[in-house]
Amino acid sequence: MFKSGFHLSLILIHLFVFQFSAKISAIRKDIGFQEKPFCRNTVQGRFLLSDDNGHICDALSVDPQSRCCLGKGEKFSCHGCNLLSQCCNSYEFCVSCCLNPARTQKEQVLKVKISKQASAGTYASVFDFCAGRCRHNSESVVHENAYISDFHHCFSLPSNSSGDSDAHLEGRLNGINVIVGRQGESCDSVCKSNGQSCVPNKLLVLNQCDIMQKYMSCKGACLASMGSDQPAEVVDDAPKNLNPGACLFTRTQPMLSCDGSHLYTRRLCPCA
Repeated sequence: MFKSGFHLSLILIHLFVFQFSAKISAIRKDIGFQEKPFCRNTVQGRFLLSDDNGHICDALSVDPQSRCCLGKGEKFSCHGCNLLSQCCNSYEFCVSCCLNPARTQKEQVLKVKISKQASAGTYASVFDFCAGRCRHNSESVVHENAYISDFHHCFSLPSNSSGDSDAHLEGRLNGINVIVGRQGESCDSVCKSNGQSCVPNKLLVLNQCDIMQKYMSCKGACLASMGSDQPAEVVDDAPKNLNPGACLFTRTQPMLSCDGSHLYTRRLCPCA
């Protein structure tokens, strides 16, 4: 009698444990713990910020836990941006615009160095590139303390990281006679004096620092500028405020012109 009662007790205990564990497993299976989203954002803005999804919003619309804009802000907004020069008058809108995959190619920007030092690493993500590149960079500055224009938050690739190989660029200049003009001379005049004509659509190919540095000394660095005489090199005896010895390229491509000239520059001209 004692043994049968003992066995019955064991059976009841096993049944209880089995049912309890089954309920627990069922409960755990039914509960779905969703992973909470987490965003990186530009942080520094007094009024606006952009998160790494490309949304832009005011500081009061940011979720305090996820640090994401709460879906109310615009996505990939280019408000206040010049899409030709890829420069904006606001840091946050620059980052938001830059994050658009249609404007910034991930495979290209992840190869870009964070700084010009040989030992510098590359950007770890598109957000890192946009957040870093949109800050004031040397190509937006004249004399190290003045901006070229109000649109000084730029997300374009550095002028020496266009993504085109030297061979590809040189291939686009096949049949073109690249000539450095005299001071104050237009490309129309330069090419005409060599019995040729200026080829306007090739000015865009020459309008890059790595190309200019093959034909000019560029002793005063290579700077973004605005003018119909570019690409060009500022002559050594130019006034100091014009950056003597510097090579100049323009981000405003419609300004590229064969007939442009400047008193203190020598143009780089495509003739054929």
